Amino acid sequence: MAILSKIRDRSMFLILIVGLALFAFVLNPSSIQRFFSASKSNEIGEVNGEVIGREDFASQVENYRSRYGSRVSQMQAVNAVWNSTVSEKIFKTQLKEAGIVVGEKDIWDAMVAMPEIQNSPLFKNKAGLFDEEKLKEYVATLEDDAKAGDTKGWTNWLNTEKQIKQNLERQAYTTLVSAGLGTSLKEAERDYIFNNQSISANYVYMPYSLIPDSLVTVTKADILNYVKDNPKTYKPEATRSIKYIKFDIVPSKADEEAVKANVASYINDKEEYSNAAKSIIKIPGLKNATNYEDFLVENKSDVLLDNSYKYENQVPQAVSEEIFNGKVGDVFGPYKENETYKISKLVEVLQLPDSVKSSHIIVPFKGAVRSTSTKTPEEAKKTADSIYNLVKNSDAKFKEIADKINSDGTKGKGGSIGWVTKDQAFSPSFDKDFANFIFKNKTGSIKVVKTAFGYHVIKINEQTKYKKAVKLVTFARSIEPSEDTENFIFQQAETVASKLSEGKKLDEIAKADGYKVQSAVNLKALSETVPGMGAQRQIVTWSFKPERELNNSKRFDINIGEKRGYAVVVLTGMTSADEISLNSSIIAKVRPLLMNKKKAELLKDKIKGNTLADIAKNANTTVRSANSVSLASPLISGVGNEPAVAGAMSTLPLNKVSPAIDGAKGVFVVEVTKREDPVKLDNYNGFRNNITKKLQGRSYQLYQVLQDNADITDNRAKFY
Repeated sequence: MAILSKIRDRSMFLILIVGLALFAFVLNPSSIQRFFSASKSNEIGEVNGEVIGREDFASQVENYRSRYGSRVSQMQAVNAVWNSTVSEKIFKTQLKEAGIVVGEKDIWDAMVAMPEIQNSPLFKNKAGLFDEEKLKEYVATLEDDAKAGDTKGWTNWLNTEKQIKQNLERQAYTTLVSAGLGTSLKEAERDYIFNNQSISANYVYMPYSLIPDSLVTVTKADILNYVKDNPKTYKPEATRSIKYIKFDIVPSKADEEAVKANVASYINDKEEYSNAAKSIIKIPGLKNATNYEDFLVENKSDVLLDNSYKYENQVPQAVSEEIFNGKVGDVFGPYKENETYKISKLVEVLQLPDSVKSSHIIVPFKGAVRSTSTKTPEEAKKTADSIYNLVKNSDAKFKEIADKINSDGTKGKGGSIGWVTKDQAFSPSFDKDFANFIFKNKTGSIKVVKTAFGYHVIKINEQTKYKKAVKLVTFARSIEPSEDTENFIFQQAETVASKLSEGKKLDEIAKADGYKVQSAVNLKALSETVPGMGAQRQIVTWSFKPERELNNSKRFDINIGEKRGYAVVVLTGMTSADEISLNSSIIAKVRPLLMNKKKAELLKDKIKGNTLADIAKNANTTVRSANSVSLASPLISGVGNEPAVAGAMSTLPLNKVSPAIDGAKGVFVVEVTKREDPVKLDNYNGFRNNITKKLQGRSYQLYQVLQDNADITDNRAKFY
């Protein structure tokens, strides 16, 4: 009976469950998802009432990331798409009201005019000229590929078209607005006179530096009030502040010693039981190995075979002296370099120049790298030998034939390769056979050499001074934390997280256990990085969750570069979007302003008297003179640039002592003695043009103004 009673009590709940089950049976999963997500909560944002849908926005973000790959982070892609979308919607209304329409022909013409299109080999004819028909064929092919299922190229093309259209629309709109910006001749005349009026005055100047900083106190409340009074300059934005302890997963001393011992075990031969051979077999160590590439691969070395030659200053300092005093076959190490332990075998010692200047004549054959020749290798060798006999004793003949038959960048240069350094020559990008000849033979040597590119007649023209060089084979193991170390560090982080959940304070835990507490203040909702930890979007997202409260804590798995670790985070501060939050940047800007403002009040207390002479005497200073001051050149002699003082002087009554004026560098009391208008001009058209150009030159601010006045709702932080 008790069970039946409970069922009756929950009858509405059961009806709802059954209804949802039937609903799920009828609709597919995507329909259910749309049913539950069809609300404002599934919108990325709005611009002037126009919705930015989450699904379409997410698709654009993925397209953006596919174009730029690892060069952009998730949030960089989100922000780029957001800015583009907001910009598009803001201009949409303006373009409609202005009647601006960009047609397909406008877009095509702009596309055709692009340098990337004009200069692309894809769209050139046999004469090397741009062919519009080839571009049309290319676009048609992209569209056909899209219909066949390969949509990437077509999507990129459509995005390019869209971008061009937007640029044309905005250019037209900006031009239209700029055309409406101008001024009259009368305004130009007034501006000319106002800015170039010459003012003479006497003044008393008391610099802010007269008041020591120690006598002025600017409180956090003062700065906060100033910020509140200037909301356009300091826009409120929701912030979060955190404290955290970071646990880096790094190898212990025991891990390091274990890796060192492991590397050392590869020096000499060792015996191991082989299941395949059913007996003990001998495995060669580096000392007795002969096939070095196989040795490094089979033993999973963390560095590959290096065929380069090294001078003493290019060998790790820990073993350089031993190596250069050693003999071929010796093995050195284990030694530590960066985050690895290594052993190195000396396999070759020789004298090498640092750089070589050489020339060549190349005879390619079929199958050689970058070759279009139809010659067999035997035919190419025969030709190269014939050329060698012609040029071996004649520089002039060498250059003549090189310029005639070479097809690479040395044609027209007498076959000259130019100077090549040792490191360039023995790098993977340079042919090893060519390098071996020019660096291991003397100046003046000439020989036929086969390389991956064909047969060369190579001549060594010049070489720098020879130095001792070595070739090493190096086996390495990265020093990685062991499983025991990882478990230990994880346990440390978990212990701190557990203590916080019990109500203990992070600072107290850190002090007791010797951990370092770090802070990150005023994180923004769309911040991607956390100071001290780099890109940790997960932590920012967590701190802005609606359910988050002060002193909430959590342990996070973190990655900083290629290193893993943990961070135990405590939320220590929260401000809403309509609260003012102070940070070091704001404080650094506002504090000096308020310091000077308070110093100005103290300086004004020293202003006593009705004349400048009396004021100067009471302030223990002198009366100074300023001449030829204008708004265009607001320089006060003996002080510097003072626009506010010059502005006041332009309107003060003549021969009357002014009230105190707060300047950039101090407090002024001024008595204007003369104002002279500039010489009148017959025509102010030049000044009108200058004013108009200045106005039109500010058209770059147009979008910012439109954005500031748009009604924008931004929900990015809820989804990313």
